[in-house]
Parts: sequence; C-alpha cells; structure tokens
Amino acid sequence: MKKYLVLADGSVYEGEGFGSEKETVGELVFTTGMCGYIETLTDASYAGQIVIQTFPLIGNYGIIPEDFEGESLLKGYVVREYCETPSNFRCEETLNAYLKEKDIPAIAGVDTRALTRRIRNHGVINAGLFNTVPEDLSILKNYAVTGVVNAATCRHIETFPAEGEEKRHVTLIDCGLKKNIVRELCRHGCTVKVVPSTSSAEEILKEPVDGIMISNGPGDPGENTALIQTLRQIVGKKPVFGICLGHQLMALAMGGTTYKMKFGHRGVNQPVKDLETGRTYITSQNHGYAVDADSLRGIGTEAFVNANDGTCEGMRYPGYDCLTVQFHPEACSGPKDCGFLFDTFMKMMEEKHA
Repeated sequence: MKKYLVLADGSVYEGEGFGSEKETVGELVFTTGMCGYIETLTDASYAGQIVIQTFPLIGNYGIIPEDFEGESLLKGYVVREYCETPSNFRCEETLNAYLKEKDIPAIAGVDTRALTRRIRNHGVINAGLFNTVPEDLSILKNYAVTGVVNAATCRHIETFPAEGEEKRHVTLIDCGLKKNIVRELCRHGCTVKVVPSTSSAEEILKEPVDGIMISNGPGDPGENTALIQTLRQIVGKKPVFGICLGHQLMALAMGGTTYKMKFGHRGVNQPVKDLETGRTYITSQNHGYAVDADSLRGIGTEAFVNANDGTCEGMRYPGYDCLTVQFHPEACSGPKDCGFLFDTFMKMMEEKHA
C-alpha cells in the first residue's frame, strides 16, 4: 500500500507502507548506523520520534529478540529499502512482522539521503506518516515530544545478580535504559537494583548501595524537574555515573544548562576526544540535547568533547564522586573502546569504601 511521509513544511515523500497501517506524527530524526537496526528499534531514547535509517538496506538479518535493548517507543520508521527475506541463523521473524506486532508504521522507497541532508541543513522537523496526504498540517506543527521519560521508565523495582563474585551494589535509575548497561554492571561484579525514575532520594539511597547509575532516556532533560531535584539530594552522598540523558540531568541538577541541538548525534560513529589524554574514541550516541559546559564552570570539569562539533561529551564533578558522559560506553562501537569507564566507576566505589 502507498504511504506518505509529510513534513511540517508541507513537503511530501511517497513510498511503500509496511509495518502497522495506522497513521502517526513525531519528530523526524536520522541515525547513521550501518548496522544495529534492532538496537535502534528497541532504544527507548527514540520515544516520540520518527526514525530515518541512513543505511539503505534494513532488515537483512531479521529480528533477533536476544539483541533487544528495551521497549520500542518510536513513532515511525523510514528506510530506503527493507528486506522481506532475511538470512541469519538467529533470526526469529521479519522486520515487517515485528513492526506490525508493535503497531509501528513504516515507509520504504523514499530518498533517505535527501531527507537526511534536509535535516542536517535545516534541523529536525516534525513529520507524519499518513495513508493519504492531509490538507491540514496543524497536527504536525503543534506536535512536541513530552512525557516520554515517564512512558519509558520501569514500573517496578527489579534486581539483577552480579556475575561471579559480588563486589558492589548499584542502584540504576531507569529513564529508558538500554539493557546492556545492566549487563555491563553485572559483568563487573555488581548486583544491580533498577528503580523507576519517579523514585525518591530515600528509596534510591536505601541500603545496601555503593553507587548510583543514571541511565539514558528520551526527550528534553529540562522537563524532568522532580528527578532533577532528586539528583540534587543524591549527588555527593554516593559515587554517581550518568550516561546520555543521565549526563544531561546531572548537569541540570548541578546548576548547569542544556540546549536543543540542530539535529543531534545518532549513530555508532561519533568521535569523542578525552581532554585529559588527548585520545579519540569512536562512540555510539543517541541524543538531541547537549550540556553547555560553560554553564558549569567552577562546578564541574569538562572531560570529553565531540571531535566533530566541539559539543560537551562528558563532565567530572570534583569533590562529588560524579562522572557523566553523553555517549554510550556500554555499546560496542569501537568495539570495546569506552568500557574502561565502567572500571572508573568501580574504582570510584572502591575508593569510597577504602
């Protein structure tokens, strides 16, 4: 069936619909990963967004539930070509079947390169996937990504045991976490208690806990005022490690500011420079907001910057036992380049107990 991708400025892209037949509206963004579409589809940080895959062929290895990172909360999916007959010994179903199950509409056969250039040059834009072109575009112009952390967080506390010898207890605040964060902590000998983002400081600090992790997640960090206040009550009491949205939330909790980027960083090829060593790492990222490092002068120290555009990619907060990064050290872009940050977090907790 025909499907139409309609942008808020009135641009129309006609293609072939697959997945769910419903219509949808969201913020249109692109991701540059050449592989990892399963992880993209199951990354809660895409909540409220229609995702363009810049790599032309998607679905060739099917859907593999073992590789899921979380819930599929994106609003729509845009590809140049999708594969109807995947080939992989781990494949359990097709991309089309999965999107139907999750009620996510998708479109194929559109010029994803032209769409990506448009967003790169003009910034993110609202869009919709429709079965017929609408005359009234007000629904697109008025759309905003809101309430997505509350939609992405867990509803109940869950505990995951350490692999091998138990070394530490970590409380992980779930803002829309990627499961590999839990796996990495467990591999490092941590028993991990995952708690909802609505948890109070008392609940988060409830013994036993040696360190606090703040996960990735979707949307505007400034919207989460209650969680930011909770983090103010936590920081300095236990070692804290924040990833992605966790990095942004902690900056706001420490009195800094964040801003919306022109088109964000989404992909597995973002170069990040360590300002202490001068080394550059290739990282996985998915965010549309950034921390203004200048707003934290005298409070925190900028630790990492993006080698492409110079945006802040990490902060250290001396005296608070707090480290945050914008990228995903649990991902495998390098493939293991940034795993040392989990070792750093372990050392922070060990020193606290020394």
